[in-house]
Order: sequence, then structure tokens, then C-alpha cells
Amino acid sequence: MTPDDTKGPQLKLSAILAFTAANFPLGCLAVAVAVYLPPYFASHLGVSMAAVGGAWATVRLLDLAVDPVLGLVMDRTQTRFGRYRPWMVIGVPILMASVYALFMAPHGVGLGYLIVWLLIYYLATSILILGHSAWGATLSPGYHERSRIFGIVAAVGVIGAVIILLIPIFSKALGYRDSAAVPQMGWFILLISPLAVMMTIATTPEPRNRAVSSEPFHIRDYLSLLIKPDLLRLFLAQMGLTLGPGWMSALYLFYFTECLGYTPAVASGLLLLYILAGVFGAPLSARLSRRLGKHRTLMVTTTAYSLGLCTLMIIPKGNVAAGLAPMFWCGFMASGFDLMIRAMLADLGDQVRLEQGKDQLSLIYALNTLATKIAGAFAIGLTFPLLERLGYVAREGVRNTPAAIHNLQLAYIIGPIIFVMLGGFCVMGWRLTAERHDEIRKALEDIDQGLPPYDEAPILESLSTRPGHAVLPDQGRADAGS
Repeated sequence: MTPDDTKGPQLKLSAILAFTAANFPLGCLAVAVAVYLPPYFASHLGVSMAAVGGAWATVRLLDLAVDPVLGLVMDRTQTRFGRYRPWMVIGVPILMASVYALFMAPHGVGLGYLIVWLLIYYLATSILILGHSAWGATLSPGYHERSRIFGIVAAVGVIGAVIILLIPIFSKALGYRDSAAVPQMGWFILLISPLAVMMTIATTPEPRNRAVSSEPFHIRDYLSLLIKPDLLRLFLAQMGLTLGPGWMSALYLFYFTECLGYTPAVASGLLLLYILAGVFGAPLSARLSRRLGKHRTLMVTTTAYSLGLCTLMIIPKGNVAAGLAPMFWCGFMASGFDLMIRAMLADLGDQVRLEQGKDQLSLIYALNTLATKIAGAFAIGLTFPLLERLGYVAREGVRNTPAAIHNLQLAYIIGPIIFVMLGGFCVMGWRLTAERHDEIRKALEDIDQGLPPYDEAPILESLSTRPGHAVLPDQGRADAGS
């Protein structure tokens, strides 16, 4: 038994599920925007592949400064409504407006329209993802309990992705054209987003943020995090682990229809299996991390993912049965990427608070989100112009040459393997283990003893599943500052 196993309450599964509800629409959007929206603009709406790639790259690069600013403001937010709840409420209407504009875009839209609404969309997702991730890190100080929480968060996001993937399958079965699936996805997301976020806000207790610094922000605070070696390693790991699957997502429909000979409906079904595998992979990855540690688990899953990806090259064209095993395997392994990074960031946030004497958790997650945005810019900003340069044409009804299809296959396989393996390599020799984190938590509890009495500890007691197990006042204070 590791030191962490006996420290702090284990949260009720029902309480974690209620908290993770907000991640459901974000899981829907992760697949819909990455896999379906770019090809929809390029093929159905007639926007050139270079313009689509350029729009995504431009937006992600323009959006780079948003997350650090949001992180700084969230770290200094203190209202009667909570620290993160106000931001979740603000993010929903912005998200809904951008989803309507993008998923119901009319014919004839130009580059400017795409850039403006993508900027608004990524602002909304930044608010929601950052607020939800930082909020989740405050729910427990435990090393392994955080893996469990973020494992369930990831699983709920996967369920959202699975549901959204059923839409094009059922749409085709009901006789709709392939292009009708994207607007249908948009309507579903518009319906579910406010309901899911409100469930999280209404059911999850939020410890008061009593660690708000009264000092003005100094640029050196930001730079001290940027140059912190451990945070830089996670930053680079997140870039690789976002760019690899993101690269695949951008090319997925092209590769599975052109290279493997599947219909769009069958390709959506296989992608559904890939995503569904994450429902099992995410919690099992969290359990594996209890034995191996988070960084070793990440290295194992990245290696296994890359090996599974190689097998796609030997699938006989049009053979659906042969594609089932590698898609499930890759989806199972990929589900552990993000949750391990988020859990490691939560632990790193405790270390930073001990070293600097101030809570920088939101800013830490903001810097990590910055990595996903940079990687996201390259995922579509590189792949679409690259394919166009290699002779591939995405317009409906165009028959591509064998050389263009071969180039598509190489691009789809080689790029993700390189980036995912680099992501795993970045955490080799990670020193913030369960034992080291337990030492940090004890030091923080000693510091928190000097804080004023914390009157919201009973709120966290409601999250405990252990009969008669009360939350220690020290722990409640630690949660408030995590």
C-alpha cells in the first residue's frame, strides 16, 4: 500500500460522475470538430484544403495568449458563487453561439467567417476545459485518487464521443446524405451542453479559494513556470500526445475511405469502436498507474499505441473484421494519455504551491492547454496543406491517383507514431512519484495549519464513501489551496 492510499477520503462514484457531466459535451466536440468539421468545410462547403488548414492554424496561434490570461484570472477569482462556477456559466452561451455558426454554416462562407467563429469556439472551450480541469484537481489531494477522478472524467468524455459518432451512422441508416450528419451533431451539442454543465454546477461542492494572492501579478511568476523543467516536460509531452492523435483525426475519413476502402458509415463505425475502447481504457489506465506510477503508465500506453497503429498498414482493403482489433487496441491505449497528464499536473501544482507559497493551479493547467492549442494548430494546419501539396484532392466526386493515396497512407501512419513516442519519452525518469507527493502533501498540511479555520469541510464530507470517515480540517484547507 502506498502512502497515498490511506490519506483523505475516497470520493463517491456518483459525486464524481455528477462532476464529470460537463466533460460530456466537450467529448462530443473533441471528435466532431477534429474529425468531421474540417472535411465538411473542405468537401461539402467548398473551402479549399489550404484555406481550412490555414484557418485552424491561424486561430490556434492567435488563441495562444488566451489560456495564460484565463489561468491568471481564475487563480484570483473568489466569489460567493465559487471559484470555477462563474467561468463555467460564462463559457456555455459562448460555446453555443459558436457551435451554431460552425455546424450550421451556410454555403459560400469564406476564410474570414471560419477564422472568427473558430476563435470564439476555442475561447469557449478554453474557459470550460480549464475551469473543469482545475476544479477537478481541488476535489482530492490524493495522488491515486486524482488518477481515479481524471480517469472517470476521461471515460465520460469518451462516452460523449461515442454518442456523437452514432449520429452519422444512424443518419445514413435513415436515408440522409453524409453531409447532413454535421448539422445534426451541432443540434445535439446545442441541446446537451447547458444541461450537462448545469448538472456539474448544481451538484458539485466547490471549496472556497482562500489562497488568492493579494499581490499583483508579476511576469516573473509566469516565466518561473515556463522554465520549470518538470512543467516544460509535461508541456512537450502534451504537445506530442495531442499532435499524434490530432494528426490522425484530421486525416481519418480520408485514410479510411481512400486507403482502406471503407464507406463513410463503416469508417464512422470503426471510429466509434476506437472511442468506445476508451471507456474501458481510461479507468484501467488509472488502475495500472497505482502499480507502475503515472509516468511509467504513460510510457507503456504510448508504446503500445504506436505498435497497434503499425498494424493498420496490413489490413486488407475493405475488410471490416480485420480493422476491429487494431482500432480497439489503439483507442484503449490512447485513452490514458490525457488523464495521466492531467493527474500529473495536479501533483505538480502541489509542488509549485510548496515552492512558491502561492496557488498557481489554474495557470499550470492553462500552460498545458496552451500546448494542446499549439499542437492543434499543427494537426490541421500541417496535414491539410501537406495533402494538397502531395496531390490529394478532397472535393466530393474527385478520383485521386494511386500516388496521392499512397502519400496519404504514409502521412497518416508515420506522423502520429513519431509524435506519440516523443510524448512518452518526455516523462522518462519522472521524479514526482507517489512517495514524493506524499511528502509534499504533508508539508502543505503543516503550512495550512496556520490558515484561519475552514468552515466548508462538511461539504467535502458528503463526498466520502467511507462510513464514519470525516475529512480532516487540514485536508479541507489543502483542498482549498490545491
